[in-house]
Parts: sequence; structure tokens; C-alpha cells
Amino acid sequence: MKLYRPIVFLFQSITIGLAIAFLILVWKPDLLDNGKKVVAFIESSPEARPSPASGPVSYADAVEFAAPAVVNIYTSKTVTTRSPLFDDPLFRHFFGDRFGTTPRSRQETSLGSGVIVSQQGYILTNNHVVAEAEEIEVALRDGRTTRGKVVGTDPETDLAVIKVELGDLPAITLGDSERLRVGDVVLAIGNPFGVGQTVTLGIVSATGRSQLGISTFENFIQTDAAINPGNSGGALINAGGELVGINTAIFSRSGGSQGIGFAIPVSLARGVMEQIIEQGRVSRGWLGVEIQEMTAALAESFGLSEQRGIIIAGVLKRGPADRAGLQPGDIILEINGNAMRDVRAALTVITQTRPGQRIRVKGLRNRKTFELEAEVAERPVQGTE
Repeated sequence: MKLYRPIVFLFQSITIGLAIAFLILVWKPDLLDNGKKVVAFIESSPEARPSPASGPVSYADAVEFAAPAVVNIYTSKTVTTRSPLFDDPLFRHFFGDRFGTTPRSRQETSLGSGVIVSQQGYILTNNHVVAEAEEIEVALRDGRTTRGKVVGTDPETDLAVIKVELGDLPAITLGDSERLRVGDVVLAIGNPFGVGQTVTLGIVSATGRSQLGISTFENFIQTDAAINPGNSGGALINAGGELVGINTAIFSRSGGSQGIGFAIPVSLARGVMEQIIEQGRVSRGWLGVEIQEMTAALAESFGLSEQRGIIIAGVLKRGPADRAGLQPGDIILEINGNAMRDVRAALTVITQTRPGQRIRVKGLRNRKTFELEAEVAERPVQGTE
């Protein structure tokens, strides 16, 4: 009996010690850290797990809805060439005109794509697809071919509208490119390398891409849907078969698709297209100023507590901005109540204002707030904002 009680006591002590150690491990594991880092992981659970967006197994319905409105465009023009040797005085001294000095002419052809946007025969495409073309042939998916005529072009957005005279034309449904999100499924339809209508699948990789040097007004949708030479002017559609962009360019080191393609959003293309159809050209607002981005270093030099607004770097004499009283060094904070965060935002507001209308400008000059109104003029074809 004397040995029994110590054994029971020892057993109870061990049991209590194990229980305390278990509680410490569960509630205060850092007390037994011993110098080791404790990492807390978020465990998966049905309640916390985000449910993936549902999508179709096949996009055949979207393609069938949109593809009939996508056309192939073939252009041709006469190119006159002359050997530079004929203009070399030394060459002419020794050989005279015995080789002939008549320039040689040849036919140059190119291909692209377009999208029928109206049953009246209007087709939206890229300017570089039809630029300087003498003949334009349009081939529909149903096998019909016809001549196309240029209605108008806008090199500053690389857009053009051509028209065909055919009946019973399929027209694409215009979507809302402003609602696109990175990760949305998109499909590119066009005529790459002239092999015929082709569809490629990808996602929206980015929106609002600019400063690419492709055109003056850039607000591109970036996609990894394969876009190749010949796709230019073709349709970028969403999973519902609606037009959200016009395929325009690729970023490539080899000339082929490398997963970086750019499309003009339909929100921009629609405004350009409507002006071309209505008046044969695009009319944009213009202030006659040169503007630049506000950087952290410039904000500090201007004594600003935060990086905001854009800077007036130059003002054209007797231009709209000069007449309104804007000066170099002014910081523009708002235009028509819209905060100006970058040059692209300002360019968009100004150019989308009809010539003759007035805009309200709020800014800073010598750290003091000012407000004024400026009457917008029509933007020259070549100029600065």
C-alpha cells in the first residue's frame, strides 16, 4: 500500500503535465517556440473558397453569332519604283541612259479583316489596312465578294470605315468594352496570313494600355488571344459574341503572335465610326497646350503634399488655352469636374469636347487655386494638346 500511493501520484502528475503541454501547444504555441518561426496558414474551406465564374464548355454559339459579320479585306495599289543608281551623276556619266530611266510599276497587295457594323453596309476596320489602297475587295463568310469604298479614315486612332453595296448583310452586336475586366474570356476573329477566317481564344490581359507608339490616341485592350498579320481590323468578341474591340497590333520579336495583342475598345471605335459616317471625318476638341505627367519629384518641387494633376508644359500663342489665360507651369487638377490623374485622361476629355463648347478648368498657380473657362477649338490633324 505504501508503494501504491506514490505510483498513483506519479501517474496523475504525468497526466496533468501532458494536458498542460497540449493546451500550450494549442493556445500559445509561441511559448514553446525554441527560436523556430511559427507560420499560420489559411486552410481551405467550402465557406471561404471563392466559386469560379461559370462559363460554357464551348464558345461555338458566340462564334456563330459574331463570325458572319467578320469579313476578309484584300487591297491592292500600284507602286512605282526607280533605281537610285539612275539619279547618281557618276553612274549616268559612265553609262548614260543605255539602261533606260523609265520607272517600273508593280502591283502591291495586302490583306486584313473588317467587321460589318450595320446592315446598310458599313464596315469598321483599321486605317492601316486600307491606307492608300486603290482597290478594295471584301469577302464575306457566306462566299460573296464585292468592291468596297472608303467612307473615311482616322489615322490618329488607326480606324477606318468602308462601305459595300450588298443586301441581306449580317451585322455584329456592339458590346460594352467599359465593363471588361482582366481575366474575361475574349475571342479574336480574322483572316491571319490569308488562310481564311480563323478564331483564337484568350483572356483580357490588361485594359487602358497606352504609350505604345501605335497611334495618337491609345486606350488599348491587351489580350493573349493569338493575333497575327491579317487579323488587323478583325473582331475581338466577348463570350456572348458581342464586339468589344477591333484587333489592331501585336507585340512580337518574330512577326508572329507571342501572346501580346492589342485591340481598340469598341467604346472608342464607336464614336469615331459615327463621326466618319455622319460627316466623313473626325472632329476633335483642342486647347493648344502641351501637357506632361506629374511625377513624385515634380510634385515635391511644386510644394504639393501629394502627387496629383497634370502640368502645362507649353501654351500655343493665340490658341484657345492662351486666350483663356492658361500659362506654362499651371497645374490642372480638374476639367469639367473630373479629376485629372494623367495625360491620357486630359486628352480624352479635351478631344471628346465638341469644338465651340466651353470647358471648366480648375488648377493651381504658384500654390494658389484658380478656375477659368476655355472655348475649345477644332484639333488640327497634326498638333499637340
